[in-house]
Amino acid sequence: MGQELGLKNFTPPYMAPTTVGPAVLQGVNYASGAGGILDQTGRLFGGRINLDAQIDNFANTREYIISSLGMPAALSLLRNALFSVAIGSNDIINNYLIPVVSAPERAVVSPEAFVESMISKFRMQLTRMYLLGARKIIVANVGPIGCIPYQRDTNPSTGSNCVEFPNQMAQSYNKRLKDLLLELRSSLEGALIAYANVYHIVADIIQHHTNYGFDVADSACCFVAGQFGGLVPCGPTSKVCPDRSKYVFWDPYHPSDATNMVIAQRLLDGDLNDVYPMNVRRLVSA
Repeated sequence: MGQELGLKNFTPPYMAPTTVGPAVLQGVNYASGAGGILDQTGRLFGGRINLDAQIDNFANTREYIISSLGMPAALSLLRNALFSVAIGSNDIINNYLIPVVSAPERAVVSPEAFVESMISKFRMQLTRMYLLGARKIIVANVGPIGCIPYQRDTNPSTGSNCVEFPNQMAQSYNKRLKDLLLELRSSLEGALIAYANVYHIVADIIQHHTNYGFDVADSACCFVAGQFGGLVPCGPTSKVCPDRSKYVFWDPYHPSDATNMVIAQRLLDGDLNDVYPMNVRRLVSA
């Protein structure tokens, strides 16, 4: 999306040593592998940065911008900046759905209660972003995680179909997320928050993949083991498909670049089924 909106380079990572000085004024990427809304999400992976800590890092950036530009100019920059928040799938996959034996101290809660804990925490986090100056925010919902190669291979009884329960959890969370964003739009003065329906977009790509130029919609391009290449993360020992642009999924978990291009285009220019209540191009110019 950044490239389409005119950025010459990808937004640099917050922790990169080169993300200093004027570079910060062009945007910063706070994302982290295995990060989640809930602090305990991704704990099995060690040094992840969850959303609370990512917002702490944004607060540090904000202080730098204020010291560089002065308060009025800094707040104006933040009010007009686009904030993109794509998080939540790890909370389901690498928190709720991990076997209890892997985290025996984790209390077993209902899917509904877990979703409510995500929404409650996310409400506080998005409100904090608003209080730090964010106004134009696009929030992605959780995609059809039951369709990723990892879920297909770890639930072989489903055959070539998507796994139903993870998708049900994603849909339950997404419904509550849309309600939350509508609530925040009405309660936070001047907040322009768009709901990115990534679930709808990716499900459409998978179901009608040939219409988008894809040949394979269920398997990873970068694979080691499993019927769908979903059992081992992509790494140095992996085999790679001849043409990654023909695969919906790059590895056991993530869409390919070709898929991300379709998602980005639909979020930029899509209708209300793709992004609500306005697409990203309208959000940026609002």
